[in-house]
This record gives sequence, structure tokens and C-alpha cells, in this order.
Amino acid sequence: MSNGLSRLFKKIPLHAIVIAIVLVWITPSLGLFVSSFRPADRIASTGWWTVITSPSELTLDLYRQALAGEGMAQSFMNSLFISIPATVIPIMIAAFAAYAFAWMSFPGRNILFTIIVGLLVVPLQMTFIPILRIYNQTGLTGSFLGIWLAHAAYGLPFSIYLLRNFFGSLPRDLFESAFLDGASSFDIFFRLVMPLSVPSLASLVIFQFMWVWNDLLVALIYLGGTPSVAPMTVTISNLVNSLGGNWQVLTAAAFISMILPLLVFFTLQRYFVKGILAGSVKG
Repeated sequence: MSNGLSRLFKKIPLHAIVIAIVLVWITPSLGLFVSSFRPADRIASTGWWTVITSPSELTLDLYRQALAGEGMAQSFMNSLFISIPATVIPIMIAAFAAYAFAWMSFPGRNILFTIIVGLLVVPLQMTFIPILRIYNQTGLTGSFLGIWLAHAAYGLPFSIYLLRNFFGSLPRDLFESAFLDGASSFDIFFRLVMPLSVPSLASLVIFQFMWVWNDLLVALIYLGGTPSVAPMTVTISNLVNSLGGNWQVLTAAAFISMILPLLVFFTLQRYFVKGILAGSVKG
């Protein structure tokens, strides 16, 4: 009993630190969520915590304004049409590349992988002007194909790095036995590697989908402000006028845009930590 109590008391400082960090992270989100249900004039004049003493002021007016915004429904579909292919394309390409880097021998393999890892530190802003010039010459500016290719290229280095480490941690005996049984590289990839890599693939889906869904800068550069192809991030930013008025509606619009990413995360979260840790075991 004494040993159990001593271990419990030793963990109290750690638990207190974790709880403090959670509170620091969750307080701004909680304040934003509460503010999304308050009248615009109350948001501008009082703090969100005052709702504790006057809960009757809660209203859905800001959500009605956000949903009534011009092009909001179309932009939601645009975000889906952008995010799903921009998530599937880089992960499929990265899976093939990671398998080759992990289990195939070819000249320059290590050098090429080092170059790909080095691309992780290249700022996106350095690529905007040259790629935009290419897009203007090829007619890809303002098209879904152009934004798919851009997000796929930006997501490939990290995807290849993570999947290569995960694939490399798989037991070699498994592959040798499959080869002895007459399995080809494609058979091993689709029947062994992909089913065993579900945790890592799910982690990548969460990362890539949330990054693409929440992206504003890349969409503005390659799509512009065209309503027919604008995602939710662009439409939401347009809810605020040039002088900054009507900014309170952003509190509701932010949570509307968060609904789908939260569903994706909570659906795949059981694989998240497992996939990240497994991908970091062997490099």
C-alpha cells in the first residue's frame, strides 16, 4: 500500500502539468465556441465568460448568418472535391515510393531518399511564383486539377518519409516467405504491406486531409477568389468586409468548417498514435 501511494504521489506533478497544458490549449477554443452563440454586440462589448451569469443571451444568429453567406454550400462541396483527391493521390504515390525505398535495391536509393527528406524544410512560399508561372502557361490556374497536383506535391515528402519508416519496420521474414511462395512485388505490396500499414495510412489521412481542408494560402494562390472553385476557407475569409466589419460571424463559420475534420479525426484517432509511433521505430 505504501509503495502504491508513493507512486501515486510521484505522478501528481506530472498529471498537474498535463492538466495545465490541456487547459491552456482548450480555453481559447472554448471561448471561441461560446462566442459563436452570443449576439454580435455582446461579443464586442463583453468577454465570453460573462455568459455564465447570463445564459439567456445565447442565440444561433451568427450560425444563420454564416450559413446564409453567399456561396457557402458551394464552397463546402468544393472543399470536399479538393480535399478527397488531394488526400488520396499523395498517399497512394507515397505508398509505392516508400515500399521501393524500404525493400527494393536500386542505384541512388539513399541519395534520392535524402533529397526527398530535405524537401521537408523547403518553405512553400519559395515554390509559389515558379509553379504559378507554369500553371499560367499550361492553363491549370483556377482548376481543381491544379490544386490537386499542388497539394499532392507538397504532401509527398512527409508521406514518403513516414511510410518508408513504417514499411522498413515490418519483419523481413514475412517478405522472404512470400517471395519463396512465388508472390510478386505487387502481390506483397497489396496483400501484405497495405493491410499491415492501416495505422500509418490512417495517420497520414488525418494529417493530409486536415491540412488540405484548412488550407487558405495555397487555395488563394492557385485558385484565386473564383466562387465556382473556392473552398470554405476562402469563402469564410470573404465574410469579413475590407474594413474588418462583421468579424463576429467568423466564430460560427470556424466551427462549421471544423465539423468534417473532427469527424475524420475521431473516426481514425484509434490508429493515430499507433501509426505515428510505429513509423518512428526504424529509419
